[in-house]
Amino acid sequence: MRIVQDSQIQLGELSIAEIRIDPRSRDDIPAVLRGLQEIYTHDESREQLFALLEDTLTSKTRHTTGRPGMHLWRIFVLATLKQGVNCDFDRLQQYANHHETVRQMLGHGDWADQTKYPMQTLVDNISLLSAEKLAEISQLVVSHGHEWVKKSPGDALRGRCDSFVVETDVHYPTDFNLLWDAMRVLIRVMVGACKEYGLEGWRQHAMHLREVRRLFHRVRGRRKRDREERCRAYLDKALSIINQAEQSYKEIRRFGACQHIEQALMDARRQVDQIERRVLLGETIPHSEKVFSLFERHTRWNVKGKAGVPVELGVPVCVLEDQYQFVLHHRVLWRESDVEVAQSMVGEAQERFPDLRLCSFDRNFHSPANRESLDELLEHNVLPKKGRCSQADLEREGQPTFVQARRQHPAVESCINNLEHRGLDRVRTCGAAGFERTVALSVVAYNLHRLGLLLQRRERERLVRQGRRDRRRRLAAA
Repeated sequence: MRIVQDSQIQLGELSIAEIRIDPRSRDDIPAVLRGLQEIYTHDESREQLFALLEDTLTSKTRHTTGRPGMHLWRIFVLATLKQGVNCDFDRLQQYANHHETVRQMLGHGDWADQTKYPMQTLVDNISLLSAEKLAEISQLVVSHGHEWVKKSPGDALRGRCDSFVVETDVHYPTDFNLLWDAMRVLIRVMVGACKEYGLEGWRQHAMHLREVRRLFHRVRGRRKRDREERCRAYLDKALSIINQAEQSYKEIRRFGACQHIEQALMDARRQVDQIERRVLLGETIPHSEKVFSLFERHTRWNVKGKAGVPVELGVPVCVLEDQYQFVLHHRVLWRESDVEVAQSMVGEAQERFPDLRLCSFDRNFHSPANRESLDELLEHNVLPKKGRCSQADLEREGQPTFVQARRQHPAVESCINNLEHRGLDRVRTCGAAGFERTVALSVVAYNLHRLGLLLQRRERERLVRQGRRDRRRRLAAA
């Protein structure tokens, strides 16, 4: 059983609207909490947020029966706080159990409420959030932020679109260490399956693992002499274990097929084949046949030509930011490139924010088809052409609106850097679904942080004006 938030204030509990957050603090925690407080205290935004939080959990979760679970508001606060300050679950547990202002935002009292959050409780509950609903929550936060910064509701939005690589938590892939990963996984799943079904044949699995590791360290050395012989010994040992695993799997299949064993066998066979073709036969392995991580299979090999960064292992993420530094829309590029998502990024952003009239890009997004489609969607399409420009292109890119937007476009790098400080420097969540959820949660935390900064700035200005008035009164009274 879950509820969004208990409407009855307990003994010693402070109302969220009455929580005092220092507007002069430059730390990230007060800014995120101030954004959460603003959304909570606004009646319409709070109702929409609570409705989205009820829908964001899986269908297996019951809201009316069963033992009480963590409140959905508390899950959302802790999840956005974790991404907002880019901390791990150990530090998040410390904040949830001992940080006074955070506990007030969670709805706990000062002395009467001794609720503590175990580590696994935080991990399990935050993983229940859905990337799709988090995108709608981000839209809600941005819409509320626009009410604060827009002079009139119909003001046009000017966007900046760019992509960056979000790294996954993987090691640098080589054929040899990928085979080592495959053999470790294969031996582990085979031993577990044989124990489960009462089969024999893997009593010496620890010795096999030590032998494979010894051969792996030999073949990965820098010595070129006898490299082919060492490689052949490494492959022979791997093949003997693979053959043994296939014989055991024939017996296991009597109890039913095991997909994880089939996947482990396929990975091991593929890596043996690629090492034999590349190292022993001198072939070039096509990029489409390569796998860059056996644990995070969505990892891509990204070469963007950056100085000092020859390659990035991760997944590109495209973001569209407005002139008020809110992220209007984001998209994970699982297999697409920049040029393939330019039109969809603007179209999907305009479905959420119809006031988007201008958007700037870099040259990686250019194609003749994108230029035509974006001209229809936008009043001002700031898409520079690749390569040499004709006279008409020079006149188009020399217009004042185009030039001004191009000068302001590099500001999107500040947004990207800020997102990397909100947890997108390296995603350590497992799986593609976890990666997408983390990206969406970081965008929500970024927008809440931005909203909190704007509110803190206004409160600081109000305090400065009030101090000046009090000073003038004291001088007049003297």
